[in-house]
Amino acid sequence: MSKKPQPESLMMSHGYKPELSEGAIKPPIFQTSTFTFKTAEEGKAFFEVAYGLREQSEGEEQGLIYSRINNPNLEILEDRLTLWDEAEECAVFESGMSAISTVFLEFLKPGDLLLVSAPLYGGSDHFVSKILPTFGIHTAAFHVGQSQREIMDIVEASGMADRLAMIHIETPANPTNDLIDIAGCRAVADHFSTPEKRVRLAVDNTYLGPLWQHPLKHGADLVIYSATKYIGGHSDVIAGACLGSKPLIKRVKVLRTFLGNMAGPWTGWLLMRSLETLKARMDLQATNAERVAEMLNNHPKVGRVYYLGNLTEQKDPDQYRIREEQCLSNGAMLSFDIDGGEPAAFRFLNALRLIKLAVSLGSTESLAEHPATMTHADVDEAVKANLNITASMLRLSVGVENWRDLCDDIEQALAKA
Repeated sequence: MSKKPQPESLMMSHGYKPELSEGAIKPPIFQTSTFTFKTAEEGKAFFEVAYGLREQSEGEEQGLIYSRINNPNLEILEDRLTLWDEAEECAVFESGMSAISTVFLEFLKPGDLLLVSAPLYGGSDHFVSKILPTFGIHTAAFHVGQSQREIMDIVEASGMADRLAMIHIETPANPTNDLIDIAGCRAVADHFSTPEKRVRLAVDNTYLGPLWQHPLKHGADLVIYSATKYIGGHSDVIAGACLGSKPLIKRVKVLRTFLGNMAGPWTGWLLMRSLETLKARMDLQATNAERVAEMLNNHPKVGRVYYLGNLTEQKDPDQYRIREEQCLSNGAMLSFDIDGGEPAAFRFLNALRLIKLAVSLGSTESLAEHPATMTHADVDEAVKANLNITASMLRLSVGVENWRDLCDDIEQALAKA
């Protein structure tokens, strides 16, 4: 072939050699805890590399030791996941939260300052606000719309600017679809970096997935996914992933080994199956979301619709600019405010027939939930109010069903709200 195939084509074969598995066209499930060494010398060499005792020699592959360290299903999956983000390395975890918590524990130490964007997914918010402080790690937050200068002022006002170690952002934000400028955060991180210490920038890219936004290209050091969502895409597996440079992911993998939160072979196999249809699924979901948003925009019982496709240069110049610079799609997530507060929101949810009342997102089936009392129930009430996560807000994850059926279901539920 004259040109390198696109990632969606490489998802069928990249990183896998059928001849090593009896010619099986798909990778088998390597359901094994341990692997045999050909020689004692080989075992020694494998451990030296796995535990970071020495660098790999040129052309040397990391050998298989024990499935807590590495497994063929994970290695193939990690190779394929790097393609969309054009990352050097990937580490897969048993959940998105295990990916986030491992990154924090590896790159933060007692006394450090972590700067985060708001809002964050409820699980991330809980870990940042309630767990990290028990390790002596300090946190500060900035909100959507604040300038680089204002964000720098927040860091300075903390009195710990010299201890800023990481910026962690979620963009688009869950559940408001607010956008954070990745390149702008890189500039803030660089402002507080020194020759001895680089301030890391981590981006939770779950909401747009590996197709619709590529944070590493905008200055991020690490990109994190709940692979449960679009990557898995079938509501049947829990997983997470972290991608970045080889040196950084090597550190992440070493800690993963000792925390023991790597994904198992079944999880790896299921995610490889899902990667083959990732682009087809996400393209259809984005098209469906556009139709659903159009219907909601014109419904008399609906207030604001939080959807990237609604951003305009006239009304939302900064958010519009960020979308045009870093987003490759309007995505398949949207939220909206319903007239009547929580009672109306609950009546709407209870009246749905086709769309499922459940948390999570990015799967083939459409899902609806109430962020204020469900995914973001643990977020401080004042913070929720400030971020417009109100009792009137509903969140939709749009699936692959026929868009007309989705609109019909939403309309009949709104009529009962």
